[in-house]
Amino acid sequence: MSINCFGRLKPSNDAGSVDHMSIDNSSVGSNTTNDSHTHILNHQGFLRGEDANYSVQQSVNRRGRVVHSLNDDTLVQALMDTNTLTEGLENFEEIWTIDLRKLKMGEPFAQGAFGKLFRGTYNGEDVAIKILERPENDLEKAQLMEQQFQQEVKMLSSLKHPNIVRFIGACRKPKVWCIVTEYAKGGSVRKFLMKRQSFTGVPLKLAVSQALDIARGMAYLHGLGLIHRDLKSDNLLIFADKSIKIADFGFARIEVHTEGMTPETGTYRWMAPEMIQHRPYSNKVDVYSFGIVLWELMTGMLPFQNLTSVQAAFSVVHKGLRPSIPNDCLPVLGEIATRCWDANPDMRPTFTEVVRMLENAEREIMTTVRRARFRCCTTQPRILD
Repeated sequence: MSINCFGRLKPSNDAGSVDHMSIDNSSVGSNTTNDSHTHILNHQGFLRGEDANYSVQQSVNRRGRVVHSLNDDTLVQALMDTNTLTEGLENFEEIWTIDLRKLKMGEPFAQGAFGKLFRGTYNGEDVAIKILERPENDLEKAQLMEQQFQQEVKMLSSLKHPNIVRFIGACRKPKVWCIVTEYAKGGSVRKFLMKRQSFTGVPLKLAVSQALDIARGMAYLHGLGLIHRDLKSDNLLIFADKSIKIADFGFARIEVHTEGMTPETGTYRWMAPEMIQHRPYSNKVDVYSFGIVLWELMTGMLPFQNLTSVQAAFSVVHKGLRPSIPNDCLPVLGEIATRCWDANPDMRPTFTEVVRMLENAEREIMTTVRRARFRCCTTQPRILD
């Protein structure tokens, strides 16, 4: 199990939303724990800093540190500079190219190894703006990031589903790339669950409704032959009506020959054992991750919170460790989670099946346990036989 690509990131207590990771209150996905690692375009994920000054000046990319060569003002200037050409993508509809005259930049709320996330408005709509810095002294990395940027934008622009974060536009400048998505004021599911821990529990009806949102969005993705590969509560965004949209498609890939897929693109706490072990995998890795997310909705807890991320990964692979199902859990939900995180990918259901099972659970709740609420799980993770 290789962990060399994981650097230590700053902890963040907020969530967000730009088409990839949500950190404060926006449309991306977020990292809310200090060992959580959200990825965008094959580099470290975005994390909100610990203080109010988000400017990172004259720094370099070192192992274990999130650093930049451009500060906040310089990044924004590089994007908004009217003296440099604003480019779209080749063979790409011009409608998706951002008109910078309509873009209003706000405060940054997240940062990563090669860029930052800003809140702003576009045509008067609240948006999340991701600015990625083009490496100046690494032509190979710049070419790779350019290729992945184009792939990501083309993919995002083609996804249209009520439970997928909405892509608004993108553009390229000589020093930066930019992607704009809708802004989720509710932040991430993880942020929401962290706040709920101080209450008696999460309403059962809401938990099932939100689980259905996720499952329907994932069924849509899988129906297109796509694998998310980093499904977790940090990358699930809550909107004003409490519905959930899936974000962070920086590592989504067309489902082809999985032997060549990059390992460790997800976060260990949510990652399927076959991905941790660098074995060939299919879209069932997303189903495994969904099982962990469903457990989070049932309990409000961080998976394997008494273990480090690496300890959790080791125990999942070598000891069959899984989260403990609460005693007060609706049996059908416990069954769904257990089936989803089965060690054998072939035994895991498809998302179409998950949607059907959750719809049945929703009907059961409406007729028999309308006022049921989950309490936070206080039991320890269990070892599977």
